[in-house]
Amino acid sequence: MRGLTHRAVDERAGLPQGSTSNHARTREALLEAAVRRLAELEARVLAPGELLTGSGPDGAAAGLARALHRYLTGSTDLLVCRYELALEATRRPALRTFYDEAGRRFREPLVALMTAAGSAAPERHALSVVAWAEGMMFACAVGSYHRAVPTEQELRTGCAELLRGMLGTPGG
Repeated sequence: MRGLTHRAVDERAGLPQGSTSNHARTREALLEAAVRRLAELEARVLAPGELLTGSGPDGAAAGLARALHRYLTGSTDLLVCRYELALEATRRPALRTFYDEAGRRFREPLVALMTAAGSAAPERHALSVVAWAEGMMFACAVGSYHRAVPTEQELRTGCAELLRGMLGTPGG
């Protein structure tokens, strides 16, 4: 994160020196701008409003698998950026608050998805889905599976198994 400076942003964006400082005067403001931009870019990739593609666990699994696969096959640079910002947020309480608030736009649709899938405990089940998805993304972006990204079908199968187990729904 030390490379994220006002000067570096100006240079990367091809802006005159001082341009970034006009919009984000402090390092904290620069980091918040990075979190804000990351959330915008992730929303385009994950498309939280498009997660539910059918009913029950299988419909939820299909939408989640599509979003995860799209992320893992075309946007791992965003994941690395998110991990960097998340680590920085552990050292900066104000950034932590801002980071958590930015993440709400992704948590709330998952709670709604769990409700639509038939969950009696949608908050708890959403947390489990997030943990599964985050683990999958970490393993495939920077972890030991970085060379073996699962297919969309493999992700759908794994997610459906997780959801059926949590929701107590039999399935194939």
